Parts: sequence; C-alpha cells; structure tokens
Amino acid sequence: MRAPSSTALLVLASLCLDQPFCLAQVHQDSKAKYQGACPAYEHYARFPHQPYSNGPMALPYQRPSAYCRTFESELVEKIIRDLNATLLDRDLARLFENAFPNTLDTTVKWHVDGNEKVDKRNQQHVMAKWAADGAWQGAQSFIVTGDINAEWLRDSTNQLAQYQRLAKKDKAIFNLILGAISTQAEYVIKSPYCNAFQPPPPSRLRPSDNGQADNVHPAYEPGQVFECKYELDSLAHFLRLGNEFHAHTGSTAFLTPRWYKALVSLLQVLEDQSKSTFDSESGAFERQTYRFQRNTNTGTETLNIGGNGNPLSSGTGLIRSAFRPSDDSTILGYFIPANAMMSVELKRAAKILSAAGKVQLAADLEARGVAIEKGVWEHGVVMHPKFGTVFAFEIDGYGSTILMDDANVPSLLALPYLGFVAKDERTYQNTRSMILSRAGNPYYLTGKAFSGIGGPHIGPQNAWPMSLLIQAMTSNDDNEIKELLENVKRASPLGLIHESVNVDRVKEYTRSWFAWANSVFAQTILDLAERKPHLLFGEGAKAYVVDA
Repeated sequence: MRAPSSTALLVLASLCLDQPFCLAQVHQDSKAKYQGACPAYEHYARFPHQPYSNGPMALPYQRPSAYCRTFESELVEKIIRDLNATLLDRDLARLFENAFPNTLDTTVKWHVDGNEKVDKRNQQHVMAKWAADGAWQGAQSFIVTGDINAEWLRDSTNQLAQYQRLAKKDKAIFNLILGAISTQAEYVIKSPYCNAFQPPPPSRLRPSDNGQADNVHPAYEPGQVFECKYELDSLAHFLRLGNEFHAHTGSTAFLTPRWYKALVSLLQVLEDQSKSTFDSESGAFERQTYRFQRNTNTGTETLNIGGNGNPLSSGTGLIRSAFRPSDDSTILGYFIPANAMMSVELKRAAKILSAAGKVQLAADLEARGVAIEKGVWEHGVVMHPKFGTVFAFEIDGYGSTILMDDANVPSLLALPYLGFVAKDERTYQNTRSMILSRAGNPYYLTGKAFSGIGGPHIGPQNAWPMSLLIQAMTSNDDNEIKELLENVKRASPLGLIHESVNVDRVKEYTRSWFAWANSVFAQTILDLAERKPHLLFGEGAKAYVVDA
C-alpha cells in the first residue's frame, strides 16, 4: 500500500481523531509523517471525544488517534479488549480503556532498542560527544510525565508499573522498560540529587526551561536536568524499576556497567545524607552536601537555613530527604515513607545482586536496608493520644514529628503497596485510621462532592484521586473498595484521572493529562481483577491475571 501524502494525512487526521483504530489501514511507514498533524495531547485531553461509553456517565474516548500514539503493544490492546468485554461497569471500562495505555499512547517521547541502523559518521559524533565510558548505549527510553516535557525518576517508574507484568510476554515492552532503566541510570550517574531530567542528548529533542533560577549544590547542567530537588524516593524508584523488571521477567540484562555506576552514585548519596547537621564530636554546624534555594513566595518551594533545611540528629539510621514526592520541601528531613521504600528496594536489589555473584555489594545493600528499616521502627513510630502507635510522616531525630499524610507516593497510606508492611499490621492499621480522618490528618479533605487525601502542593481544597486508588489497593474491604472506585469514577468526567479535584466541584481539576495518576488507576483495576474479580466482573467470576 502506498503511503499517503502529507495533505492526505491531514485530511485523515481531521476525520479520524475521534475514531479508534480508523487509521490502522494506513501504511506504517507514513506514521512519522502523520505525527506532524497530531494535536498536542495536553490540549486534546481537555475536551471530550466520541464515541462515548454506554454507561450512565457516557464517558468520552480519550485515546489519541492510532497514528499519534508514541508506542504500541498488541498485548496491551488485547488486555483492553478483554476487560472491555468483561467489566460490568461500562464507565469503569472506558476509564480503563483510556488510562491503561496512556503512558504508551502519549509519553514515550524517545525510544531505541539498541539494534537500530544508524549513520556511522553520525554515531561517531554522538559517541565522541556524549557516550564516554559507554553512556547512552543499548536500549534507551525517555518517558515524560505528561504535560511537562521532562522525565521524573519517580513518575516514569510508576508510569511503567502496570506494564511490568507484560514484559516477559511482550518483547517490545521488555525493551521499553529495559531502556527506561538504562536512561534512568544515566541520569543517576550524572546528577544523583536531581529529580527531573531533560531529554537524553542522543535523542536530539529540545530541552525545556522550568522558569526558575535555583541556587543548588552540587551544581548541575541545565541542558541535562530540568529540576534538581533532592528526593530520596527518586533514588528508591530507580531501584524499584529494575527490581520489578527482574521480578516479572527474571532478566538481569539491566545489570550493566552503567547501572552499577549509578548504584555507586546512589550509595554515596545515602552515605552523605545519613549525616547529622552537626559534627558528632565538636557539635559544630556542617553544611549539607546538598543545598537548595529558590527565589519564591511559597515556603514549600525552597529550603531554609541557607538551603540546608532544618537540623537533623544523628544515630537514627535514617536518610535525609530535602523534598517530598510531591516536590514540596520537607519540614523535618527524615521523611518516613521514602525511608521505608528505600529499605525495601535496597533489600530487593541485594537479593538480585547476590544471585548475580556480587556477594559483597549485595551484603552492603542488605545492611543499609536493614539499618534504615530499623530506624523507621525505632524513630518513626510514635504514640498518638487517639490512634495509638502510628508511623510519623517526618521526624528530625530530636523528638519532633509531623503527623499527616500526602497523596503522592511513597506515602504512609502506601506502605503495604510498597512492600514495607502487611495490610493488617497493627501500627499500619492505626496509621491508616489516623490519616483517613479529618481528626488525624490535616490533608484529609472532605467536601460536597469528593473526599480524599490531598497535600500542600495544590492546597487545602483539592484531594487527589490517586490517594483513593492507593486506599483501594491497600484494602481488603469490598464495600470500601466499591465506594472508592465509584468516587474516582465520578471525579473523572473527562474519561481520564486528574492530578487533583476540588472537593466541592469535581469539574474543577488540575491537569487533564497526568500519566502517573492514570497508571495508578490501571494498576488498581488489574489488582482487583486478580484479587477481587467479583467486584469487577460479577459473582463467581474467575480472576483475570495478565501475567499468567
């Protein structure tokens, strides 16, 4: 079949934007040419598109045209077809149809599997300029967060989470995730304190300006880093991406020299950020290795005391985090959810490395993970006058604590999801009661139309659907789960999961396009399809297991 002209492609674009698969008959070679006719998805997602679901909410079909999608997987399409045929709630089915492929459809801005044919002279130029010591070789994947053309380590790991189960069966997904691990490794090598990154140099994609003039130590290259907020969970998510890949595929292909170099970089950060604000012998103030200052009128966007943050004590076994996964600054730097997550991922990585013959390195990771875990239990658990023993959100090692939770993951609510505790563990259950109540959590927000955990990042009127989805995945109560799904569905009239919604008016939201939230929704549906199929498919339904 002959490829259509640019004019024909524009005509096809205007005819097919709202019709799933209507361009499937057009030759694949014309896809790159057609991309220029694709609307920007951040604009496209703000408006409803036909066909509408046949459920009571008549939710729109929000996938971009097949020729505008950034990555393809037939296995993903099969799962969508399977659940479209079996989900009883037709609006829920439409939400899954839009959300499950959202990362693939819209955020894979650059991917190579390492086997592409390239111009040798151009390759030599690239290698000379960027690829010192083997950098940027092999599979690479640049995954943007959505409406910002930058990759967050945390977001990209979570955006890919629902596809990890598919990687063993789908070679394209396997290479996509392998490439994502390799790309994250390059970021961690270059700037281990940073959270968000520009397109890889070999991609030739244009970097973006975040509009801030930050004063950060250690210094970074703006052409490679979008933002440099040190968040402990970003490094934990780098480990989690590889750990999950290995768990679902058994592959150790990601254990390259560059990955090991990134691990060394990560461990140095953990060592530096485990130190007290004051010298243990003289008591003299010591500047933090990492310091951050921003000229802003928002307190959560900068660190006080010259960018060092509030003082922290020594001897806790915990690791400082300057910022939370919301990108808001911590008040007390020992952020418990990120420490819990790091302890889990270090110990998981240790098992992989031990099996790979890296015995001493594995022992070092295991020891660090155990020390952090001990620090969480010894210093991060406090007595609440109403709820009993609970996990604190942040501590300083001197006895001060912050009791709250934030919608972003890692969170206290997500501790079982992260693998730190069992769902029925007593301290977690006490904590859960605290953070899911207005009396125990200042950011548990309730209104006329919606309730859930929010956070200071958006403000005290907006709760995050993500928190309800994490609540569902950490619950065994059928009635609770059904109510949570119903509330998330009602808060998604555009057919996508928003970052946050106004608790009094759910049609007032932030971010029509937020790939992480859509991925968490997809994870929730797949979790329930396997764990509680009767809630989705009806009484007596068999479990739907995507990696069976």
